Amino acid sequence: MNDKRVRRVAARILKVGESKVWISPRSASKLKEAMTKEDVRSLIKERIIKKRRDALQSRGRARILIAKKARGRRRGKGKRTGTKNARKGGKRNWMSNVRAQRRVLAEMNAKGVKFKKPMRHIYLMIKGNYFKGKKYLLAMAENEGGKK
Repeated sequence: MNDKRVRRVAARILKVGESKVWISPRSASKLKEAMTKEDVRSLIKERIIKKRRDALQSRGRARILIAKKARGRRRGKGKRTGTKNARKGGKRNWMSNVRAQRRVLAEMNAKGVKFKKPMRHIYLMIKGNYFKGKKYLLAMAENEGGKK
């Protein structure tokens, strides 16, 4: 059989299109000897005829983008979708807020500022999200008459 016919028969056997059939260029003589469908099947078993893989989507460009993002590129205002809170997340916001308040409380404690309530109680109030931010904590210290 000529190679066009072999390709067509192989495509039917492999259940792919003719363009997806790969024929080894080294074994042209064996192709000419193949006369029946059974001969073509034997060529497939010998790996002279193979099914080509589907063309996969290239990851090259994606890898470049990932590398750029790792370096902090492509994070400008034009690339941002969603609110600030949606991007940062509630727990992270809370953590940064609480840490700032705890720093202020530690500074007050180091300075020797006295409150009506014990420091441990105020610490737990911070943990319980009683204060909106540092300013509210400082305002409470003033109102309570935080003295040295």
